[in-house]
Amino acid sequence: MKLLEDKIVNEGKIYPGNILKVDCFLNHLIDIRLYKEIGREFYDKFKNEGINKILTIESSGIGIACITAEYFDCPVLFAKKSPSKNIGNNVYSASVASFTRSVTNNVYVSSEYLSSSDKVLIIDDFLAVGNAVKGLIDIIKQAGATAVGAGIVIEKGFQGGGDELRNNGFRVESLAIIDRMTDEGEITFRKQ
Repeated sequence: MKLLEDKIVNEGKIYPGNILKVDCFLNHLIDIRLYKEIGREFYDKFKNEGINKILTIESSGIGIACITAEYFDCPVLFAKKSPSKNIGNNVYSASVASFTRSVTNNVYVSSEYLSSSDKVLIIDDFLAVGNAVKGLIDIIKQAGATAVGAGIVIEKGFQGGGDELRNNGFRVESLAIIDRMTDEGEITFRKQ
């Protein structure tokens, strides 16, 4: 997605340790026009899959998932990073390690909101090594639902998570795949 790639190059910042900071438009300060285009792109890629639910993980994926859900006319469900009294005891859970935060969280989804009849699209802002997507796939499988695929805004292709998922037969559609980035600010996108 050219619009997204241009925003990454012009407004993103690269920090040591392969960290790409795009919070000025993607996940802290949010560019709603860009989100609408992202939602439309995901819809165009997955519109024929019978999706009736979108699943993401708190918190950066929620806004993107909500805009995308408008195009699919379906609800958004998000995995919570901590248990709470109001979610109850009947939950699906998975352990998810965060590349950016260097922490591992158990994430939870109420069994009340995910069932075997659901065809689920995973939406997230970033994919690096793929832990969040793998955890969400696990939760979908626990429910007996169908994981249709994952829509990812930015994939760090050089970290291999997306390619591993694809090689295992899981559909991943990323709007921008970065194959290389340097501390000097150079970014190379994968041709799609």
